[in-house]
Amino acid sequence: MSVKIRLRRTGKRNAACHRIVVADSRSPRDGRFIEIIGVYDPRHEFERIDLERVDYWIPRGAQPSETVSAIIKRARASQQSEATTAQA
Repeated sequence: MSVKIRLRRTGKRNAACHRIVVADSRSPRDGRFIEIIGVYDPRHEFERIDLERVDYWIPRGAQPSETVSAIIKRARASQQSEATTAQA
C-alpha cells in the first residue's frame, strides 16, 4: 500500500478549504483516508498541521505532495522561530 500525505478539498464552491490527510494513493482525492493531520485554508492563509503525526508517517513510507511539503516546511520554520523566541 502506497501512502500519501495530501490535501482533501472541503468547503463551498469558490470557497475551498482543505484538510491535510494521510490516504492510500489509489483512493480518490475526496475519498477514503487513514487520518486527518491538519487543516489548510488558502483564502485566509491559515495552516495547522500536527508535526508529530507527520514525523510518525514519513518514516513509514508516506510521501507528502508538493503543497503539503511546503506547508510542513513553513510549520517547522515557525516552530523553530517560536522556540528561539521562547528561549530569549
